[in-house]
Amino acid sequence: MRHFSHLAGPAEESLFESPPEEFHRDSPSRFLAVALGATLYMPADRPSLPADITKQAAAGVTSVVVCLEDAIADEQVATAEDNLVATLRGFADLGAELPLVFVRVRDHTQIRGLVKRLGTATAVVDGFVLPKFTATSGVDYLHAVDRADRAVDRMFHVMPVVESGAALYAETRVDELTRMRAVLHRDRERVLAVRIGATDLCAYFGLRRSPDVSIYDIKVVADLIADVVNVFGRVDGSGFAVSGPVWEYFTDIERIFKPQLRSTPFSEHNVPELRGQLLSRALDGLIREVQLDRANGLTGKTTIHPSHVAVVNALQVVPLEEYRDAMDVLGAGRASGVMASGLGNKMNEIRPHMAWARATADRARVFGVSREGISFVDLLAAGMRR
Repeated sequence: MRHFSHLAGPAEESLFESPPEEFHRDSPSRFLAVALGATLYMPADRPSLPADITKQAAAGVTSVVVCLEDAIADEQVATAEDNLVATLRGFADLGAELPLVFVRVRDHTQIRGLVKRLGTATAVVDGFVLPKFTATSGVDYLHAVDRADRAVDRMFHVMPVVESGAALYAETRVDELTRMRAVLHRDRERVLAVRIGATDLCAYFGLRRSPDVSIYDIKVVADLIADVVNVFGRVDGSGFAVSGPVWEYFTDIERIFKPQLRSTPFSEHNVPELRGQLLSRALDGLIREVQLDRANGLTGKTTIHPSHVAVVNALQVVPLEEYRDAMDVLGAGRASGVMASGLGNKMNEIRPHMAWARATADRARVFGVSREGISFVDLLAAGMRR
């Protein structure tokens, strides 16, 4: 797999100074965590599930979650399981080229049944998304995945979802998050990312954000995101990747505030119509939220619509100036001190910026480095032409 592999050769060459590298299912967990990018969720009961996964893989989607939990009504679970099993068996029989595939289960007991039914077709399953993960339920989840490992003689990855009241409420949060971290540390090699269930978290207070605001404007949830990054996202070797929460909107609805995209970048790059397309799909709010995700230490994002994937992944590409700054910091090695950036427009301080530089280098390997003069607008325009 490789990000932006759906672009034609000349188009890719015109956009990237350094193109994205390939990655595989057995790539190191740290590399895969960055490579998740925009992870697209699909309901498991969708009749067109095989065709949808195939189509999205061809369009550049590299990680998919097939959902058996909140996206499925209780009375449809059995039907959804049958559809999922049939779909994955079909892919396994064909030896199809697939994105990373994860199954979001309803509880830990479902893992054993799915693995047994899939048999050798588990080869196309990369892991499980574990909803409503807590310090208590997490033990059962990880034991179930460990048993699944032994049944098929390979390791499944997991992505636990922080979305419980115990994690959200102020009086229990620190204790709950700390205990969850201890549970995950016992099995840290299999943990690709900690995900945040923003919709479920908002539900505890009867909240729902509009397309005019980001999840960071919902303070009760934003406070939890900060604490999740604080507890799980440390760069001292003890942390995990933390993924950005879902953006719920994919068509425009009535707005109160002005659009959040300036027109100048689109006119300067000769794609003024792209701005209109983004605004008509309420994607300007998504763009802002992805930027805030990055600023707050989150990696990649949960997505529920194909139009979100191109936006999220285009924003992961490392601009050439940023890459050169990171290389300057890394090139200083163990030295300390401050240097001006190559363009003389910012300070690069070696020790404080070292962890940022390493993370930037990892992102550059996975998503590539854009050419000089190429902006997010160019990358998005290329991706949305598909």
